[in-house]
Amino acid sequence: MGIAIFNTYLVLLFLLVHFKIVRFNLFWKASPFIVLVLLLFGLLVPMGWGAPQGSAIVVRNAVSIVPDVAGEVTEVPVIANAPLKAGDVLFRIDPTPYAAQVRTIEAQLKLSKTRLAQMTQLFERESGRGFDVEQRQSEVDQFSGQLEGAQWNLDKTIVRAPADGYVTNLALRKGARVANLPLSPVMAFIDTSNTIIGVEINQIDARYVAPGQEVEATFKFAPGRIYAGKVESVLQAIATGQTQISGTAVAPRPIESAPFVVRVKLDDAEFARNLPAGATGTAAIYTDHLKPTHVVRRVILRQVAILNYVNPF
Repeated sequence: MGIAIFNTYLVLLFLLVHFKIVRFNLFWKASPFIVLVLLLFGLLVPMGWGAPQGSAIVVRNAVSIVPDVAGEVTEVPVIANAPLKAGDVLFRIDPTPYAAQVRTIEAQLKLSKTRLAQMTQLFERESGRGFDVEQRQSEVDQFSGQLEGAQWNLDKTIVRAPADGYVTNLALRKGARVANLPLSPVMAFIDTSNTIIGVEINQIDARYVAPGQEVEATFKFAPGRIYAGKVESVLQAIATGQTQISGTAVAPRPIESAPFVVRVKLDDAEFARNLPAGATGTAAIYTDHLKPTHVVRRVILRQVAILNYVNPF
């Protein structure tokens, strides 16, 4: 935008001199440098403070699906990248051994309850011991707990979607054997219930950014369009400022002014939900300072949106 304004002034100056409206004296010869300084310190630098702009990226939470029980997969009804609702079936594990365990414990529990009832009757008739009643009650409680655990295992043979989203890079097939090992996930689930949009803002421009401020964003995925939103939060830490537990002394490393990350939320929730993970774009934040610069930033952002039709980078 600054280049466009400067070039416009040069063309205007050329026309004024060419048609002899002004004399090309020392002042007009030096005027391009004066205009350049005014543009730089009167518009472009303050615009970075009052309406900072940065690269935006869409991030989604990925859940590594690890079954709670082991066994042979009997069905995989999902399709890769197809939308799913929370609770939809991802795959089923052969329930036979777990159902058998439930039936076994149910039979033991039934017998234990019968014995408890008998011992209770004898105790009430003063023909039995209270210890025997307590012992049978303990067996009933024990088998009830075992039955609850066995039923939980049986229920977990049906693996369901933890949230709204989709499965990507699906390789699991019927007949495969899965195990409940944390380091052996069987599929990746992309959670679309919450869209995270992060905007990188240079540290020198982030001083006035605060939650609730207006945001405009454009994405490569949707060129030529501008989407409004709000600042949700400004992340208070980045990796370069994080310390790690270590048994060694501090290791010096280059210090860089890495950008801060601002999390924003778009007003168009449906569009945000359909944005692919990894979608990139450009966003501008309109702070409460230097508001006259907001107009120029809005123009620049719309130029970026139009250039997204042809600019792949």
